[in-house]
This record gives sequence, C-alpha cells and structure tokens, in this order.
Amino acid sequence: MTLGLTGGMGCGKSTAARLFAELGWRVFDADQVVRDEVLREPEVVAAIRARWPEAVDGTGNVRREAVAARVFVAGSESELHWLEELTHPRVLACWREAVAAEPGARWVAEVPLLFERNLEKCFDFTVCVAASSPSQLARLAGRGLSYASAEARISRQLPLAKKNELADFVLSNDGTPDALRVQVVRLDARLAARC
Repeated sequence: MTLGLTGGMGCGKSTAARLFAELGWRVFDADQVVRDEVLREPEVVAAIRARWPEAVDGTGNVRREAVAARVFVAGSESELHWLEELTHPRVLACWREAVAAEPGARWVAEVPLLFERNLEKCFDFTVCVAASSPSQLARLAGRGLSYASAEARISRQLPLAKKNELADFVLSNDGTPDALRVQVVRLDARLAARC
C-alpha cells in the first residue's frame, strides 16, 4: 500500500510521517530527496549555476536559501516552474526506485505539492495534514521564517481547504502531538482493514 502525505507548510507532515514510521511504514520524504540527492546531481548543479550563479557556492554546493530567494518572491512564478521542471522528474524517479526495491512494504510519501502536481494517482490513498493558519505561522516562525516569507511560500501552494477536499483522509494537527498520534494510529488500523 502507498500513501501520499501532503498538507500546508507548518501543518505537521513530517511529524505525521514519523508517526507512520513508528507503525512500520517506510517513509519517502520528497523534500529530503531534493536536499540530499537531487541538488547534488552534477547536471542539476550545473543547470542551477547557469541560471542563478549566486545559488552555487565555490565548492559546488547549491545554496538553498539563495534558490528560495529566487523562487519565493512576487513575480517569480516562471523561476519556480523552471526549478520544479528540473527537480520533480528526478524525485519521482527516486520514488519509483524506492518502491521497486521494497514492493511489499507499506509506503508513505511526504509530498508537499502532491495535488499541485497531480500526483494523487501515484498512490493508493492520499492523506492531508491540516492546521489552522495561526498554528502554521507559529511553527514556521519557530523554524526562523519571517511572517512575510512564510506567507509568500504558503501562497504558492494550493489552499489548505482545497487539499482537505481532495484528500482521502484528513489529519487535524492543531492539538498536541499525542492527539495527532491517536489519529495516525486510527488511520493505520482503517487502512490495515482494507488490505
């Protein structure tokens, strides 16, 4: 079984993914794959250096904060689109490779732009982790993002209400970590009953 796990920034996708992992699910984190694999590929580094020279340091490492400064500002929709066209096919290939290596496992893939990129058909079920706007912004501030930066990034995603509507299951994360854990355990049991 494969789950596509999505939600807004600061809603708790990674926390939910860790809870699924505790229940025996294998986790694929699309953002981590971008950071640890895709942005280290020589072709990707070369393409980014050619487009945004300041986004690659002297040792050939992509400076993610410089990339973010290019793609998460007003009027930069074409820059974000270019970056996604460069990285997303590579992430999808990594996902397919991971599942092929362990086809009998239960997989949960944390994919922030799951619905934005029409990837829901890649999964048996989709799950959205939702939180109120004040909770989201507080969590993002805790990560060091300014209000303006957080708002700019959130505005680039499908509205959370729409993600909730499109998802097969919704986990509410305005409460405690234990409250989220209870929801994940219940969902795990429901999914096990469908196998």
